[in-house]
Amino acid sequence: MSASAPETAAEHGAIIAGRADAVAARLALALPLVFLPAHAAVALTASNPIGAATLLCETLAAFIAALACGWRAQGSGNRERLGWLVIAVAMLCWSAGVGWQLLGALTPAGASGTGAISMLLFVLYGVPLVFLLASPNGDPWPARMVDAALALVLGLLFGAFIFSFVQLSGVSDAAGELTLSLMFDIQNIFIALFALIRYRASTNEQEQRFFGALSAFAGAYMLGAGYYNHFVEEQAGALVSLIVGAPFILLAVLALRRPGRTRALPKRGMFARVVHTGSPLILPVSMLILSAALVPSRPALAIAGCVAATLGYGLRAMLVQLHGMGERDRLAQLSQIDALTGLPNRRQFDEALRRELMRARRSGQGLALLMIDIDHFKLLNDTLGHQAGDERLRDVAGILQSCAARATDVIARYGGEEFAAILPGASPAEAMAVAEAMRAAVEERALASPGPGERVTVSIGAARLTEIEADTGQRLMERADAALYDSKRAGRNRVTAAWPVGEAARSVSA
Repeated sequence: MSASAPETAAEHGAIIAGRADAVAARLALALPLVFLPAHAAVALTASNPIGAATLLCETLAAFIAALACGWRAQGSGNRERLGWLVIAVAMLCWSAGVGWQLLGALTPAGASGTGAISMLLFVLYGVPLVFLLASPNGDPWPARMVDAALALVLGLLFGAFIFSFVQLSGVSDAAGELTLSLMFDIQNIFIALFALIRYRASTNEQEQRFFGALSAFAGAYMLGAGYYNHFVEEQAGALVSLIVGAPFILLAVLALRRPGRTRALPKRGMFARVVHTGSPLILPVSMLILSAALVPSRPALAIAGCVAATLGYGLRAMLVQLHGMGERDRLAQLSQIDALTGLPNRRQFDEALRRELMRARRSGQGLALLMIDIDHFKLLNDTLGHQAGDERLRDVAGILQSCAARATDVIARYGGEEFAAILPGASPAEAMAVAEAMRAAVEERALASPGPGERVTVSIGAARLTEIEADTGQRLMERADAALYDSKRAGRNRVTAAWPVGEAARSVSA
């Protein structure tokens, strides 16, 4: 019963998640069928198309979108979760901005400062979205923190530019109102355009769905807000508020819908790489443009914006480069390590042998090589299975590594059940002592094996340089291999040494 409990809990969790998705899917169908007609009814019966009733509907629409995005974040992976949460924050800012307008509409004389606060919240609405577009998911988190800080500074610069001609009571003249509308048009076009670019450059289906939802919302909002900002006073139709609120319901529907079937995405190659690499430039370039616009009215702030853009992007580039160097070092290390045993692999062994040969020639000292083979390993694999064989390989690797007393000794997995040990500067006696210690340690560990003696043993062949100036790694390995085969022919579980003429005689120990 205890073994099946985790499976039952997992199945129960999957059932709950499936039910939640089903409820969300039904809610996604109900929202446009219920909320939009209700919003339209309010707009048709309201005496003022931009009065309190319609502002309340717009506030609720953005708040519903925020809730839907927050719900989607809970059922998403780590990278996608952050994106949905950031969109939810943007929706809350927009909802609060309209909420302040609603407060002003409900106050007989209009609450002091509500127009300026609404403008500030509308500016802050764009900050999280710009961060999403400019900060690729795969970048290291310190770089993304810099992106977040730059996005916030960009929002503050944008706000400073707007408040250079917007008073606490609102926009005082037609020219200022037109400039304000154009500024928000630029922000909306910017978000919609780059959301579409990120959608087209998506490298996986989850990312494509996410940016597809964002680009659909941003495009609809851009059109609706543009119409509202430029034509509502000239053609104050009753349903104009619905045009602004509908994109938020669209976003809520896209966030609540069930994910479709998984399908392969076409490879986008260079385009995706260019977008990924170039997206972080959005923030500093935008900051430099806004800083230039602020020079006539606020030169000190403009200089600060330029400095922040330059230093911020420089810091980000440094963090990404450091992360990339770390990843390259990690991959280089992994490419030289045997994944099963954790020992150096054949590639690193070959490099170490070449390096130690050159060092031996410079110093005139000797170089010993041990070739080590697990006895009857094929029988062990066939009888106990490959999983047991892998465990024995790991055990033997650990034993051999523990017998290498000097920091310069290199113990590597040469291939299959065969290991190798490079012993720089070792004399014949020292090399034999290490080899015998390895053989005895493996035997004493008494690892279960179907072979003779019912325990794992190793055979070892030892060789040293014959002529330091002329010898090659290949010749050294051939002599060590020959000594290893002599150990096996002599009955296994022994050390055989092939020493050069003039050194200690060929020796065998069992």
